[in-house]
Amino acid sequence: MASSRLVLVSLLLFLGSFGCMASVPVPLVIWHGMGDSCCNPQSMGYIKKIVEKKIPGIYVLSLEIGSNLIEDMENSFFMNVNDQVTLVCDILAKDPKLKGGYNAMGFSQGGQFLRAVVQRCPTPPMINLISVGGQHQGVYGFPRCPGESSHLCDWIRKMLDFGAYTKTVQERLVQAQYWHDPLHEEEYRKKSLFLADINQERCINMTYKKNLMSLNKFVMVKFLKDTMVDPPASEWFGYYRSGQAKETIPLNETSLYTEDRLGLKEMDQAGKLVFLGVEGDHLHFSKEWFYKNILPFLQ
Repeated sequence: MASSRLVLVSLLLFLGSFGCMASVPVPLVIWHGMGDSCCNPQSMGYIKKIVEKKIPGIYVLSLEIGSNLIEDMENSFFMNVNDQVTLVCDILAKDPKLKGGYNAMGFSQGGQFLRAVVQRCPTPPMINLISVGGQHQGVYGFPRCPGESSHLCDWIRKMLDFGAYTKTVQERLVQAQYWHDPLHEEEYRKKSLFLADINQERCINMTYKKNLMSLNKFVMVKFLKDTMVDPPASEWFGYYRSGQAKETIPLNETSLYTEDRLGLKEMDQAGKLVFLGVEGDHLHFSKEWFYKNILPFLQ
């Protein structure tokens, strides 16, 4: 009888500990946008704080690209994006708190950078990807710049005007690496170091497709009054119709979708794509909107 009780107690303790493990929130990884840093209390620091408030015990990793906040901000303009993605993949693989999987949330260019992470680095597994204003088909304009110096913004515009697809600009300027010129599609496909690769513009990498399709949900947030992203349709994977820069087409009319080069068509049909619109300019949303629309994908 005593041994039976001992077995029962051991079983209950085991089940109890399993229940505690199962209740641990899924970790969250955040990647900031251009001109920002991992821990700005007005941006990423604020997001981290409100997520932790609503999901007690959650582990939130806000990515810092560099050894300090200044380097982190500068690297959002001047560090090769492919090198950044490789660095982040290494950070995530070495973090023991992420080994069971994680959700990811990218802001502005951080959205497409995290998409590159899931396509290239399946370990640890990304569960949900939330892109907040990410430019997944790239940009063809640079109307505003959040950097601290207007001289910096002017320099970036001049470099893009000089030649976004020159080797020097592509290797040096982050924004050139997702510059998508609809008037010169062939040059874009050949010379884009980053975006043309992750969007399967040159060849089909079945690993990229398989890894992206492994997501539970791919959430894309578009800002309906965006004055920074050109065109705003890029935030929902739409873009300019090839050969001109006036008319935009939605995702389901693009060759990326009709040819299903990334698996987006199949994901759409399976209910894995979520398109959210928010009134306001780029990255302008309320805490209440965030709690109502984004929080459910983090719990």
